[in-house]
Amino acid sequence: MNYIYRNLESVVEQVTKEYPVVLLTGPRQVGKTTMLQKLMEGTDRGYVSLDDLNERNLAKTDPELFLQLHKPPVLIDEVQYAPELFTYIKINVDKNHAPGAFWLTGSQVFKLMRGVQESLAGRVAVLSMTTLSQAEISNGRMEPFSIDLESLLKRKDERIVADTEAIFERIFKGSMPAIVSGNSSNSNIFYSSYLTTYIERDVKELAEAIDSLKFLRFITAVAARCSQMLNVAEIARDADINQVQAKNWLGILETLGIIFYLHPYSNNLLKRLVKTPKLYFYDTGLVCYLTRWSSPQTLERGAMNGAILENYVVSEIAKTYMNCGQKPLMYYYRDKDAKEIDIVLEHDGVLNPLEIKKTSNPGTELTKIFSLLDKSSVPRSKGAILCMKPELSAIDKDNYIVPIWMI
Repeated sequence: MNYIYRNLESVVEQVTKEYPVVLLTGPRQVGKTTMLQKLMEGTDRGYVSLDDLNERNLAKTDPELFLQLHKPPVLIDEVQYAPELFTYIKINVDKNHAPGAFWLTGSQVFKLMRGVQESLAGRVAVLSMTTLSQAEISNGRMEPFSIDLESLLKRKDERIVADTEAIFERIFKGSMPAIVSGNSSNSNIFYSSYLTTYIERDVKELAEAIDSLKFLRFITAVAARCSQMLNVAEIARDADINQVQAKNWLGILETLGIIFYLHPYSNNLLKRLVKTPKLYFYDTGLVCYLTRWSSPQTLERGAMNGAILENYVVSEIAKTYMNCGQKPLMYYYRDKDAKEIDIVLEHDGVLNPLEIKKTSNPGTELTKIFSLLDKSSVPRSKGAILCMKPELSAIDKDNYIVPIWMI
């Protein structure tokens, strides 16, 4: 299996020098352990996984002895299974003050965060890992996506050019390391066993009385609504569960790093805005598997092509921030007249409006909607149409045309 360089490697190395504890969260099989074990090569750091039931039992029943056996520097995998360790890690850290003493991974984000915030506040750097980004797949270096001409020109030289057909192949294939690296050639078999493992292990850990078939129907109903405003009632109806259950299960998908939300942009000067978030998956391959597209070609021609393309672009932009150890300040804009801007990026005191279109020849009319942000108390800066045009271009001096392969 080919190792794919992960952008977070440099972030981990940096925070290891500054913090005694580094916690890497993210869904299963996105490459957390692989990356950290790669970084451990040639060092004296030990490794232990709490997927091993004996180790887990010891960590839960005698955390002090566990840490005597697994002395820092150490990587403890799937640490969410033994929250009892956190207090003892804190004692060790406060006594020894050694930077990088503990590397921890976990695939249940919120559960972990509670324990970490209570026990290790101020002592831990928390990083999130997602599935691979297109920059990592093309071996390009990454910085957070921004509408800045210089950084766009730099990106152009570090990405692999892709036309519409190739973009839909990327969307269909997804971004799980096992598939991208060629370790798992059949994506249907991969996603089928991935979901089974997920439901049987992590989902049941978070909600014991869960019916596997109902949960599968539920996650399929959620995938069918990617890039849409969240409608819990419709998801509950399609999955044949009640709305309270649907809300809880959506919480589980977010906890496990499968889905995320874009919240509507608002500030006190913009009235009449919607309050509902839009829902996205980190991995479009999983969406394609759940919504039963048989090939990239049928997907490109199908009814969901716009929604899945939007999901792909939003998740790719989010990954460029997360893979640099930053939190993306991304929103969408929609008012009560249903006027919508797909993405509003906020950074350095300005707003960048972005529209996502499948066209390869966008016209000036697409940027008119950007003026909706002019009433905001945060100034509007450059905008962009993210689309299938083969090369970087511009509509005018304030609005660029950015090919989706360049994100």
